[in-house]
Amino acid sequence: MAIESMTGFARAAGTTGVHGWAWEIRSVNGRGLDLRVRVPPGFEVLAEAARKKLGSAFSRGTLHVNLAVTSDAGPPRPRVNEAVLAALLEAVERLPPAAGINPPSYDGLLGIRGVVDYADEAQDALGAVEAPALAGLEVATEALKDARAAEGRALEAIVLGHLETIARLAGEAEHHPARSSEAIRARITAQVEALLGANNGFDPQRLHQEAALIAVRADIREEIDRLQAHVAALRELLAKGGPIGRKLDFLSQEFGREASTLCAKANDPGLSRIGLELRTVVDQMREQVQNVE
Repeated sequence: MAIESMTGFARAAGTTGVHGWAWEIRSVNGRGLDLRVRVPPGFEVLAEAARKKLGSAFSRGTLHVNLAVTSDAGPPRPRVNEAVLAALLEAVERLPPAAGINPPSYDGLLGIRGVVDYADEAQDALGAVEAPALAGLEVATEALKDARAAEGRALEAIVLGHLETIARLAGEAEHHPARSSEAIRARITAQVEALLGANNGFDPQRLHQEAALIAVRADIREEIDRLQAHVAALRELLAKGGPIGRKLDFLSQEFGREASTLCAKANDPGLSRIGLELRTVVDQMREQVQNVE
């Protein structure tokens, strides 16, 4: 199973008689799945269908979904609710006349909410538009999956490239001459001799013990082992595919911790350079994996 990006765009449109419809879906990064659906008034049933369809198709990302419906049927037409108007007239006739108040007129009664409404042709055509629009939603969903999958393949290639660089740098750190026993012994000896030359009050035996402890603390063997284990784990995740974005982000953070620790422990300019380069590559990789679903 391949990985998918959380970014993509899809559009599907069509016409039914005098009505046109168009779905547009724009997907961007998100911590979870956030569906933001907008449809014209009266088409709420299609909004619910979109949420259900997209919720089952994707697991992460912020999806901006818009349905536009147009009509060539002309302007809205007024429609009188004759039953409501008749009930109002009967109620008025039963009321006793009031001094100083004019009897009700049709223009006044027609202004009461619910007596007159407007037949919006786009809303009245929901029955005709619903089926093709739902089919278009399927098309738009698949197109978005294809777009996110294509972006995912590009992301996978970039992440694998960063991973190869990390593996190479970890190998360089492991076999760096500064980690040889001879280099470590020479470096500690020089430091001890410098301290003894500066102050004759030092206990040479105690000083050598402290230097040995410092050398143990400065060893980067553990960081190298963890970096290599993280490289193997990340390769396994990429091979598995699917919605692995959160796991990739966690591993990227672990890479960053090991690179930072390696920099802190490095007591050689060459190892420091490797550590700084590792941190740079890890930061670049983390920026990319945050786009993965």
